[in-house]
Amino acid sequence: MQMVPAQNTIFIFTEEIEMHATTIIQCLKKHGQLLDSEIAAATGIPLATVRSSLPGLSERGEISSCTITRFKNGKPIEGFLCRIAGYVPPPAAGRKPGPKNKSQNQSQNQNHDSD
Repeated sequence: MQMVPAQNTIFIFTEEIEMHATTIIQCLKKHGQLLDSEIAAATGIPLATVRSSLPGLSERGEISSCTITRFKNGKPIEGFLCRIAGYVPPPAAGRKPGPKNKSQNQSQNQNHDSD
């Protein structure tokens, strides 16, 4: 059996984390704010790998994350809640109500009153 030097192991581990970083970022852009467990489920990346990738992404300023405790059937579940840092997703498809401008509504009412 041959022993692998520690440096190579660290390099391979870092490379694997970096490889998953792009997938994690794409998932967050697509789905918005997610828990680490939701990212793992959506991408197929093991939860431990997702959790080890998040601090590096956060340090580089690519994501914002915080620890969170949710309770499911009275049992605490701890995880990380993540989103893309500074990313504003595009509006969803479909009609959106326009901003209601008070002066615009008043002028429309005046036009209807003069008819």
